[in-house]
Amino acid sequence: MGEASRDEYKIQSFDAATQQLLKTALKDPGAVDLEKVANVIVDHSLRDCVFSKEAGRMCYAIIQAESKQAGQSVFRRGLLNRLQQEYEAREQLRACSLQSWVCYVTFICNIFDYLRLAQPESLSREEEVDCLVLQLHRVGEQLEKMNGQRMDELFILIRDGFLLPIDLSSLARLLLLEIIEFRAAGWKTTSAAHKYYYSEVSD
Repeated sequence: MGEASRDEYKIQSFDAATQQLLKTALKDPGAVDLEKVANVIVDHSLRDCVFSKEAGRMCYAIIQAESKQAGQSVFRRGLLNRLQQEYEAREQLRACSLQSWVCYVTFICNIFDYLRLAQPESLSREEEVDCLVLQLHRVGEQLEKMNGQRMDELFILIRDGFLLPIDLSSLARLLLLEIIEFRAAGWKTTSAAHKYYYSEVSD
């Protein structure tokens, strides 16, 4: 089954109004409320684990379309903010529905795969490095338990980004080093490390 038909099949699982919203977001993102689109995709992902495995590709397509059309990242910011809100309410989510929690973690893994936040072009932008490190602090340990191999692949990209001579700012390099050491220490940080890194960031 080709890419287009697979996307069409996913969209057909929504009601007619939502189908039209998503089709428009994929073709003309500037014509719709992209924060609403992000919420619709996350809401459906929490209810449908099959969709949650594929939704990252749809999100990536919308992000690419928005960037090409307007050079903006409204959808991306809205998506990451919503996922952060869900993580902050994770205990309630788990208590209400273990399936929703599994769907959420699956969706997060899929998003990290498709958004490719550790690619060189992303690591050269401080805003994206900060986003990557923040999300790894919040869900990195859970993601590694779900798929250790993919986490290894992600950290190879992070390590290469830190070591290779790409255009990294001092802050971006510091953040990458901090998350590398954070994972190496079992997703924990010592008080001395916290004092060192965060005093450097505040400076």
